[in-house]
Amino acid sequence: MNGNEDFLPYNLPDISDAEIDAVVETLRSGWLAPGPRVKAFEEDFASFAGTKHAIALDSATAGMHLALLAMGIGPGDEVITTPTTFCASVNVIIHAGATPVLADVRLDDYCLDPEAVQRAITPRTKAILPVHHGGSAARMGEVQAIAKQHDLRIVEDAAHGMGTYIDGKHIGGFGDATVFSFYPTKNVTSARGGMLTTDDGELAARARLLGLHGMSNDAWDRYTERGSWAYQVLAAGYNYTMTDLQAALGHAQFRRLDDFQRRRGEIAAEFNRRFAALPELVLPIERKGSTHAWHLYVVRLRPDALTIGRDEFIVQMKERGIGTSVHFIPIHHHPYYRETYGWAPGDFPAADEAFETMVSLPLYTRMTDVAVERVASAVEDIIRGNRI
Repeated sequence: MNGNEDFLPYNLPDISDAEIDAVVETLRSGWLAPGPRVKAFEEDFASFAGTKHAIALDSATAGMHLALLAMGIGPGDEVITTPTTFCASVNVIIHAGATPVLADVRLDDYCLDPEAVQRAITPRTKAILPVHHGGSAARMGEVQAIAKQHDLRIVEDAAHGMGTYIDGKHIGGFGDATVFSFYPTKNVTSARGGMLTTDDGELAARARLLGLHGMSNDAWDRYTERGSWAYQVLAAGYNYTMTDLQAALGHAQFRRLDDFQRRRGEIAAEFNRRFAALPELVLPIERKGSTHAWHLYVVRLRPDALTIGRDEFIVQMKERGIGTSVHFIPIHHHPYYRETYGWAPGDFPAADEAFETMVSLPLYTRMTDVAVERVASAVEDIIRGNRI
């Protein structure tokens, strides 16, 4: 690493004066609990997603959990999802009392393989939980057809899906429920938070109820001049609501989404252009009819073309002062799931092959053209220096 170069982190949030002003205004308003800013964020997000309902929550994990519970999924039921995901996608199934079932992915986009989903269905299967990996759209047309054939529900994990479109329609309305993440690394952040979208009024009402302790009135209803102090607890719910402070940040970020996505697309296009000359790399794809949100820029190394593997590639990037990541260590590689469900490395060959060779390069809106050039040059240098 050149001593005069600062370390380039894998990701940084993009916070402008607009977000800072919105948060400060909220702090001064005297209203921090779920209130008018949450409502405004929900309304704008529902319009954006093209759904009747949007429910702001304190995490995407909470949204997936609530969606499953609102669908009545619980003990004795099975939910099919992918091994190439963060553990939250599986944990919510377990927390609902159901059994997670893994189906392998396809190597072009790291999303669920519909043929593998078909093979995984049993009489106990009640839902499919596809993940839009890295911002690449899962094959929702095929997933919908399978769900219709077997009378299954769909919960989309769109934590990476902000800005992903299929046939001109934004992710958010292809499943019975879709959940987005506003974690600091995501395309839009509220520091911590998520959004559940749906067209199902009953599902939305149940999710709202369960998301605020099972209470009949939320804080906004109870503490305004129109509200009442009286409430009833109708279910043993959870404390999953988003605060107005989070909503102020998230809503201000959301208003910048077009600019964010344009910049992400520019960076991805430059990486694609530079790396097209490196046959040792497998580049990310955009399937016909769908767009890529470019939450992640994932490449895979061709082990038969290089003298180094993925882990050494990461080391050499770090030596050049550049951070990277891996998305994800597959579910069936983690001790808890191996011990609980009997899974093991090798059970899902495509997910295993992807994991062994994949690396996520820095891609975020605060990256300057100089930083993009630095990443691209480092990748080129490492690949060319380690060709077989």
